[in-house]
Amino acid sequence: MTTESLFQELEKITKTSIDTVQKQLSKLSQSQLEWKPNSETWNLLEIFAHLNEYALYYHPAFSKKIDTTRFRDPKEQFISSPLGRSAWKSMKLGNAKNVKRKFKAPKLYNPTIVSSIVKPTAITDFIAQQNELLEILNKAKTINIRKSKVGISISKIIRLRFGDALLFVIYHNERHVQQAINLINQRNFPKK
Repeated sequence: MTTESLFQELEKITKTSIDTVQKQLSKLSQSQLEWKPNSETWNLLEIFAHLNEYALYYHPAFSKKIDTTRFRDPKEQFISSPLGRSAWKSMKLGNAKNVKRKFKAPKLYNPTIVSSIVKPTAITDFIAQQNELLEILNKAKTINIRKSKVGISISKIIRLRFGDALLFVIYHNERHVQQAINLINQRNFPKK
């Protein structure tokens, strides 16, 4: 794929996530934010706490790499590595906006294990972080996203191509925004 089309897709997904969350989730009551259909399902605050924790790792990692990479020459084409493609494809929603494969969240990013990551401002924090991500995407256009690499959150030893890491993070965000929409569309979701 071209680097330009990659950035267009990532910006579109991020802007759609911001728009969806602002329109459908930002005005919900505390009881709606904390509602869950069963003990195994995350509530809305937990979903966004999970995403916010990932942003706290990846956004500074992206920014630092943009500032320090020696690969300053953007290329017209982006090619994923086999590891990178596997990582982001596992996060990408299906054509029907369905989750194709479920994963257990790593302990540090799991709000049911580390409840201190859940904040009442999780939704507004997410929107702010997505706006920050749009700025990161814009700055990333100035580097070679194929040669520059970023360590992943669960292992600093494993590094993905910058473009693959962006795809992973943004598809992961999209996946959980869809999870939130599915939650509020459940029949038993509180009206107020």
